[in-house]
Amino acid sequence: MKSLLRILLTWLVIILFIVTVFIIYNTKEEKYINNGEDAPIPESLHPTVDKQLNKLLEQSKGKNIDIVITAGLRSKEEQNQLYKKGRSKEGNIVTHAKAGESYHNYGLAVDYAIRNKKGEIIWDMNYDGNGNGRSDWIEVAELAKDLGFEWGGDWSGFKDYPHLQMTFGLSIAQLQEGLRPKTEEEQQD
Repeated sequence: MKSLLRILLTWLVIILFIVTVFIIYNTKEEKYINNGEDAPIPESLHPTVDKQLNKLLEQSKGKNIDIVITAGLRSKEEQNQLYKKGRSKEGNIVTHAKAGESYHNYGLAVDYAIRNKKGEIIWDMNYDGNGNGRSDWIEVAELAKDLGFEWGGDWSGFKDYPHLQMTFGLSIAQLQEGLRPKTEEEQQD
């Protein structure tokens, strides 16, 4: 009797595992499109990123913070040129990502800066242009995180303070393989 119970229990665990894998796979299929490894680079920001970015611009303006988007979608060529900075080209290292290794290359990231009262674009983390005793830069990062962005200033390794991204749960490796997040409309179809 014990051996029969053990066999049934083993099969129950196997069946539960298969059902779980099936559910996870189908959930993944609902959220992503697989365009294959030859998938082209998008021509614009993902619609959700763009929508949330517009909300960020509005909310920042409501706090009297003037933000400027300094980068959005990047071509592979642009990414490689940035990667060369501080290496084979003059300047400081600004990225550790080569072409295809940045969320910018998939329309899922933007960089920002602050415009001060003189109209100058600055990258001063301590600037408090709205005079509320808090860094405008940090206020923008907090607003962005509330809208679903990840902030490069929270990274444990290389801190990328101007960087905001939405990964949609996808790694760079998955994006390179051709997975792309569906738009809201595609998820409803």
